[in-house]
Amino acid sequence: VLAEVDDIDVTKVDRLIACSGKVYYDLLNARREHELNNVAIIRIEQLYPFPDAEMFSAISCYQNLKEVIWCQEEPKNQGAWYNSQHRLRRVIDLIDNSLPLDFVGRRSSAAPAAGYMALHLKQQEHLIAEALGLPIPDEV
Repeated sequence: VLAEVDDIDVTKVDRLIACSGKVYYDLLNARREHELNNVAIIRIEQLYPFPDAEMFSAISCYQNLKEVIWCQEEPKNQGAWYNSQHRLRRVIDLIDNSLPLDFVGRRSSAAPAAGYMALHLKQQEHLIAEALGLPIPDEV
């Protein structure tokens, strides 16, 4: 687990995004560009065995959370969501069992990619905005 890298005030953070892989860099760049100081981003680079203690340590400092989001660029039925959501939920429950855990990513699909670069980029822009709580561009 790689904790938040920017120096943000933990008391202002009300949205936590957990992710794995390169989507992190898109999230980080967009957060910096929009100067969002209420969003923390945590990377989980080892999904199994799930790093419960490290995850708890990385998120327990955020006492004003209103939501936790798992963000992935893979379709919902691919990537880490289905295999990791219950493990992430277990850690979140130790902090506050009323905190919602939501998914942000591409819709379920038989294919791992859109197959068309313009569509891929539009989907990526959409999921980054949704994860960060920004205005969502036109539907894809």
